[in-house]
Amino acid sequence: MLIAAQVLAALVLLIHVYIFLLETVLFKSRGRKVFGLSKEQADTMAPAMSNQGAYNGFLAAALACGFVLPEAATAHAFTVYGLVCVAVAGIWGAATVQIRILFVQTVPAVLALAALYLA
Repeated sequence: MLIAAQVLAALVLLIHVYIFLLETVLFKSRGRKVFGLSKEQADTMAPAMSNQGAYNGFLAAALACGFVLPEAATAHAFTVYGLVCVAVAGIWGAATVQIRILFVQTVPAVLALAALYLA
């Protein structure tokens, strides 16, 4: 079960690296298409999305710490912290932006947390 937890946590990490890229460096090109925005909307929203992307980058960084820190307890704490933050952010995003966020962010994070708990 530990391998399943690691795979799921890595998936959540990769999702958030992708979201970070979409909301920052790729926002006016690929991000605009993914979010269904016109060029004008993307130009207006770019600063706020870049800020939001930074937060998704921080979530990815917390999860990455779980994979690279040598002390098992500290690595585990970072993984749990990152996954809980992703799950809560996904719930908030689903409630305020789009329900799809629940399935893209919260469900994988909760599955990873469940797998960690069962490991």
